[in-house]
Amino acid sequence: MLHSTLNPTPELSSAGLDRPQPTPITVAAGDGIGPEIMTQVLRILKAAGASLAPQFIEVGEQLYRSGHSSGIAPDAWDSLHHTRVLLKGPITTPQGGGYKSLNVTLRKTLGLYANVRPCRSLAPAVSSLHPKLDVVIIRENEEDLYAGIEHQQTPDVVQCLKLVTRSGCERIVRYAFEYARNHGRRKVTCMTKDNIMKLTDGLFHRVFDEIGREYPDIQQEHQIIDIGTARLATQPERYDVVVTLNLYGDIISDVVAELTGSVGLAGSANIGRDCAMFEAIHGSAPDIAGQNIANPSGLLQAAVLMLQHLGQTQAAARVQNAWLCALEDGLHTADIYRPGHSAELVSTKGFADAVVARLGQEPSNFQGQSISTGLNPTPAAATTTPSATAPAKAEPVQQLVGVDIFLRWQHGTPTNLGEQLTAMGGERLKLKLVTNRGVKVYPDGQPETYCTDHWRCRFVAPGSAPEIGYGLVPFIDVLALQHRLTDAGLEIVKTENLYLFDGVRGFSLGQGE
Repeated sequence: MLHSTLNPTPELSSAGLDRPQPTPITVAAGDGIGPEIMTQVLRILKAAGASLAPQFIEVGEQLYRSGHSSGIAPDAWDSLHHTRVLLKGPITTPQGGGYKSLNVTLRKTLGLYANVRPCRSLAPAVSSLHPKLDVVIIRENEEDLYAGIEHQQTPDVVQCLKLVTRSGCERIVRYAFEYARNHGRRKVTCMTKDNIMKLTDGLFHRVFDEIGREYPDIQQEHQIIDIGTARLATQPERYDVVVTLNLYGDIISDVVAELTGSVGLAGSANIGRDCAMFEAIHGSAPDIAGQNIANPSGLLQAAVLMLQHLGQTQAAARVQNAWLCALEDGLHTADIYRPGHSAELVSTKGFADAVVARLGQEPSNFQGQSISTGLNPTPAAATTTPSATAPAKAEPVQQLVGVDIFLRWQHGTPTNLGEQLTAMGGERLKLKLVTNRGVKVYPDGQPETYCTDHWRCRFVAPGSAPEIGYGLVPFIDVLALQHRLTDAGLEIVKTENLYLFDGVRGFSLGQGE
């Protein structure tokens, strides 16, 4: 049962109380099934007494086809800047090519750094293998591989840059701990792959440990993402709040949502310091668009999160209770319909009708599920700059000690390339190793290693201090080395400077180095 008395606000009720000024929101129906589920969700919100003034914008596929490569027209930003709240239907994003994801564009442009996805079992109303599942996935929303910075460097090799910032890690980790504290959650679990990606994922893990020390009242643990995902799928009752990087969070939130019965049941909140966006976690499902069979629950759950964010907790509770009653009565759309368990297979509109008909009722099997506020970031979580009273953190000393030069080359063996490059090193830059796909192939490579046409050639300044192992080198020497390689007919496709930060290596070792 969801109670409507938590943090009450003077909002519209079914009894016809004084109407406050409606809150402006921006609404985008989206692609595929988006328009039909949005129509039904808005109908439910209106019937529940939500005090909203929607402003409609077009986004997605139609905009791409009409020449807006970003998927959103310039005047749509005016509405977003005015309302600061977007309720968005699913948008089609092509696979393997075409235009960029508008979902990612909106999240990053509006600074929506926290993706919050609550997933809770609806058993016995909806069949689930894990009736005690109650997990919130908090996903970093702006960085990681979703920066979408990709390049083809040779005919055989493409790359994607994984960008992770300390400030981004601090913001999402603190948000996760604040969310747990504000919602009475007992534990926060961090999931990364820092046994492999020691710098990027390693930074996220370190920040989790650092900030976690400020929250001694909350249990804390770290798990490697692969075993963590497996345990989420088989033992979700072990988890409470999970915080992780962008890609991992996208995957595990779908895994956990599916465990509740269907990804069609889950909504998400995208929270920033100034703006918020609410959406279902599923895609646009163009294969069933227009057939009146899609489940509107995911978007409806996103709308409930939106009402909480706006402080309209009474309307949020009315919607949530009616939705649970409809599920409890066995009125299920095709994605969750189970013969012998469900009472009736209903359409998109039929399910919305059932929710509207149950407004004012309370479910019998969902005691303790309360509507609460707390999605808005705390000032500490929202800011990336230190407070005026905090001691200034000294900038680390950044020192250039070498360069990784990536070549396109296919004219012989790794030994041939290594010997040629060794002869071309200067007085302060010496070839240390050559790798192919990250594995050392020179010196002392193994004949079984498969090589492609993309070679990383690491030149470093020999160390004058044994504890550091590297010497310093002026950047002009790096440029001179590149000139020598180019004059020799070698094709440079990329370079990465190698730095020490306060004497600590700021680059990973090659496999076998």
